[in-house]
Amino acid sequence: MTFALTSPAFRDGETLPQAQVFNGMGQTGQNLSPALAWQDVPQGTKSFVVTAYDPDAPTGSGWWHWVVANIPAQVTSLPEGAGSGKEPLPAHAVQVRTDFGQPGYGGAAPPPGRTHRYVFTVHALDVEALDVTPDSSPAMVGFLVHHHTLGSTTLTATYGH
Repeated sequence: MTFALTSPAFRDGETLPQAQVFNGMGQTGQNLSPALAWQDVPQGTKSFVVTAYDPDAPTGSGWWHWVVANIPAQVTSLPEGAGSGKEPLPAHAVQVRTDFGQPGYGGAAPPPGRTHRYVFTVHALDVEALDVTPDSSPAMVGFLVHHHTLGSTTLTATYGH
């Protein structure tokens, strides 16, 4: 068994559903974070970080759509809308600022003309919590994750026109 990430909304390589697309910037989605579940976590895991990232955004550095840190080790799933305020996040979890400028999930919103990849990742960490706040940047979370990762698993969707 290997650390794996799944979603009832889409499979790896499939198109991101409208529910997970941004509502704005020319898009008319519902802007709901997808339901995610992970299993076969690495031994010694003390917490998780979930991220959603578009490496194809025309920024020179991609686009961070969602970052949630300090998810307790006993939690192995998030319901649809947990990053959008429609469902609660686990106790002690912290959403940090994304490239939309605020904490919380921001759905797919690629400019016209190209399909983008949306990479959802769960990182299993060897610490119970990272020293981050809602105003922390995704780069800060990434730096801390890099030093504490026991394993990671990804699920990639595409979206664009």
